[in-house]
Order: sequence, then structure tokens, then C-alpha cells
Amino acid sequence: MPDKRPNLIFILADDLGYADLGCTGARDAANQPIDVSPRLDRLAAEGLRFTRGYANSAVCSPTRFALVSGRYQYRLRGAAEEPLAAAHGDKVLGLPPAHPTLPSLLKDAGYATALVGKWHLGYPPHFGPRLSGYEEFWGFHAGGADYFSHLDPRGNHDLWENETEIHREGYLTDLLSAQAADYIERQSAEQPFLLSLHYSAPHWPWLTREDAAESMRIGAGLKHLDGGSLATYQKMVTQMDEGIGAVLDALARRGLADNTLVVFTSDNGGERFSNNWPFVGGKMDLLEGGLRVPLLARWPARIAAGGVSDRPNLTMDWTATFLDAAGVAPHPDYPLDGQSLLPHFADPAAPVPERDLFWRMKHRGQRALLRGHWKYLRQDGNEFLFDVVADPRERANQAARQPAQLAELRAAWEALNAQMPPIPDEARVSLVFGPKDLPQATF
Repeated sequence: MPDKRPNLIFILADDLGYADLGCTGARDAANQPIDVSPRLDRLAAEGLRFTRGYANSAVCSPTRFALVSGRYQYRLRGAAEEPLAAAHGDKVLGLPPAHPTLPSLLKDAGYATALVGKWHLGYPPHFGPRLSGYEEFWGFHAGGADYFSHLDPRGNHDLWENETEIHREGYLTDLLSAQAADYIERQSAEQPFLLSLHYSAPHWPWLTREDAAESMRIGAGLKHLDGGSLATYQKMVTQMDEGIGAVLDALARRGLADNTLVVFTSDNGGERFSNNWPFVGGKMDLLEGGLRVPLLARWPARIAAGGVSDRPNLTMDWTATFLDAAGVAPHPDYPLDGQSLLPHFADPAAPVPERDLFWRMKHRGQRALLRGHWKYLRQDGNEFLFDVVADPRERANQAARQPAQLAELRAAWEALNAQMPPIPDEARVSLVFGPKDLPQATF
């Protein structure tokens, strides 16, 4: 009899803004609604859309540490880098192979496991997807890659099948989508699988599948500070959406859609051409615009269609949810910080116990703690208190008006922070651009 445990697919976009999908409010340059993501919009309609999904970090690699481990990223040295740099050969800055992970725990419980796309958790030979529980890997190690040359930000070719460097012609988003669909087609109905599909889109460089000539022009200049546009960015989202549609079609062809939990989200808030409305801030900010991300979940066997949830949750909660859905216990020596959302699927409107969500960054000395509708924020030594339900743009600072609430949340942040290793002095903050590259708004 086929295994009835669910298949699990986690799809992660890179630097996608909260309102960059049709179902979350995408708009074109004329501020008109735009049909940019029909397949993801359909996924949302067939499942559950979360309006208060939060990334574990406002920058990419720390969120990925949290996702793979199910724990606050602050517990792992490599996640203190904001983000992890191209540290080839480094023996410290990466995900330790001995650390239990979502794929390793599932693999040990009989799941097939694969990562297609971005790794960004340390470089071989000391770190890598297949050292941390993925049986198959097809993708790249760095934090970004050119969509045509497949070069990393240092100009090195970075496309791999397991431990073998490979060369393929084509647009990276399409190559990843095709590989993910092929993986689904190859799976046995007798064995459940975990597929992590981690796109580079819509991360810079700003290239659609029609922009091979622009890729040649910029060469190794992947930050692409002199290019891109809103139209290009939105087409990148559409082309990723088309690929996700191909993956969902492969599930349907195999008759696997009903018992597959598919989750789609972003690693942090958007930057440059993204739309984070109604929030202020973006990538690298602990403001809502840097943390609040699109979040969709579909599992026809367990999730009713058309649901909307305002339950706050973090990326690492999906690690706990996937393990719970598979009936797999976490490693006793590495207790999860994330909480399973499985009970929430039955009734998204049911009240849930309140808990604190906690963030910190070396960049600008940022701190944040969310408790219900109250959010404590510290930036550059300045403290703020916001009601992010009544004031999602974080423009009405309640710190002086609600001093007891401010003190309570500050103390809660300090207590949680005391449970984590300190940020190392040598941890690096790497910014892609600054005031000399792009004009900065005053407010």
C-alpha cells in the first residue's frame, strides 16, 4: 500500500515583496491591479493565505538557517553574517553537517529529499546540501547568480548537480522549474518526498528570459545597479509563477496534489523594484516591510480552500509543521523554536495562544519583538512601539504614550536575547548599495 504520509514542497522566492503577487495587491506603474501571478493566486484560492507571515530575518541566509534547522538562526554562527558572504573554503561560516535539519530528519524517517535552487548555507567541501540531509541537489551555492551565465557575484560559474559542476544553456528560473517538475515525475508513489524549491527570482540581476543580451552587457556585475525596471521585475515574478505552475501541473499529472502540502513564501521583504505596501522599509530592515512576506499554503486533504489567516508566524514554524505533518519528532538535543501550524489548518479563525516573535540584527543595532498587535523596535539606538494591526505602516510611535507596554516588550526582548549566543564582533554586514548608488528617502 502506498505511504499515506504527505509529500512536502517548500517554495522560496528571493527578495519578493509583500504586495508583489496578485493575491497580495500587485500594482503596475500606473497603480492599476496587475495579473502578475495567476498560478500562485490560484494556489492561494485553493488553500490558505496568511496576512501576517514573517520571515525569520530581513536578509536571506539567516532566514535559510532558520528554515533548515527549525530554530532561531541566532543559535548558529554562520547566520550572524548579514548575509553570508562568498567564503569559499571557510570551515566556520556554514551549516554544520552534524546539525539535524528538516531534510535529514525526514530522510531518516523514510522520505526522499531534494533541493533545487539556492543553497547559501556555506561552501564545499565543508558544507553543502548533501552533507545536511538532501539526497539530491541541483542548483547553486552562492547568494545570487546570473540568470544566463550562471555566474556568482564573484564571477565564478556556480551551477551544480550534487557535487559535479554542470553547464546548461537557459534562463535559470526556467531551469529550476523544469528540474523540480522532473523530480516530481520521478518519484515513486510508495515513498513520500520533500522538495525544497528555492528560486533566485526575483533577486538581482534584473533579467527576464528575454534579456540574454543584458546579461552579456553586465557580465560579472550582478548587482546590476545601472539596470532593471518595474516592468522587468514584475515579468521576473510572472516567469517564476509560470514555473511554479509547471511544478503544480506535475503534481496533478501524478495524482499527488491532494496529499501534498505546498508552501510558498519569501526569505525576506523586497528591495529596489519590489512592492512592500502597505509597509515601510524593506530588505535589511526590521520594519514590517523587511519582515512581512507573502505566505500561501495548499494541502487539499487537510486545508479548506479560500482561507485567510491573520495568525503571526515565522519561517521556522514551517519546519515544525512539516515534521508534524510527516509524524517525525525533532532531535531531542536540538529542540525546535518553531511551532507547528498543523492544528491551525482545521480552523484558521480559531484563537491561538499568544507568543513572542523575536528578531535582532547587527545592521543598525536593530531589535524587534512582536506580541500580538504590539511591536517593539530599536534602530540606531532609538526605541519605538507600534500597534502594527491599527498602524501597519509603523508611523504612530506609541513609546511615550504607552511606557509600561514599551518596558514590558523591551524586557521580553532582553530575556529572549539572553538565551542566544551574542552576535560575534567579527560578524559582517554586507550592503549591496548605499547613498552613492541610490538616493535615499529622508522619511
